[in-house]
Amino acid sequence: MTIPSADVAVPARVRTLARGAALTPAWENGIGGLTFRTDDGRFIKWGPLDLEANMRDEAERMRWAARWIRVPEVIEQGQDASHEWLVTAAITGVSAVAPRWIAEPAIAVRAIGQGLRMLHDALPVSACPWEWSVPARIANAEARGIHIADALRDAPPIDRLVVCHGDACAPNTLLDAAGAPVGHVDLAALGTADRWADIAVASMSTLWNYGGDWEDALIEAYGIEPDRDRLAYYRDLWNET
Repeated sequence: MTIPSADVAVPARVRTLARGAALTPAWENGIGGLTFRTDDGRFIKWGPLDLEANMRDEAERMRWAARWIRVPEVIEQGQDASHEWLVTAAITGVSAVAPRWIAEPAIAVRAIGQGLRMLHDALPVSACPWEWSVPARIANAEARGIHIADALRDAPPIDRLVVCHGDACAPNTLLDAAGAPVGHVDLAALGTADRWADIAVASMSTLWNYGGDWEDALIEAYGIEPDRDRLAYYRDLWNET
């Protein structure tokens, strides 16, 4: 994801959803989706229909997860033949890849690791109606026409089954002014899986967002020792699917 320029074209649907509020571009994703902050305390997320992780699923999962962790309150969600949208209430906090935290990666990376552990410890596996298991992810990828290497069908034994975020990349943890984790966003793929499925992606994303060698610092902040085999497997699975 990137921060779009201030003069990015605002889709007509977003203007309608804004209901006269001023809009500030916040994010642009890899498939042309845009997120805007309004001046009345909302975020409006809009983009092409996503077959992998759609906004209807995201809204449903956020409503469920809100009983145990801090996530944006869902105000409205909808879609038409080609696009989808989601309106949420803003959480006080900023993304871990906001310019301030890009300049202070040691603080940001620790917060991401701690926040991920908090999420895994708080969400109840027994009550979660979704899964993000290896077979489910492979089936989802194949339904989208992606060829999966045979080696990825032989997953490591599960270390600890948790409710995973499903997209635990650095931008999806929110930090307060002191650099502590205060919430999570983009939960469209949330579901039960081995905790290393999230840890592998979160730590790998430090390379994309901060550069340098921050992977093990994130895992240390999570509170465990690196498991190189599981890290390698779940990173390969992420990159393939």
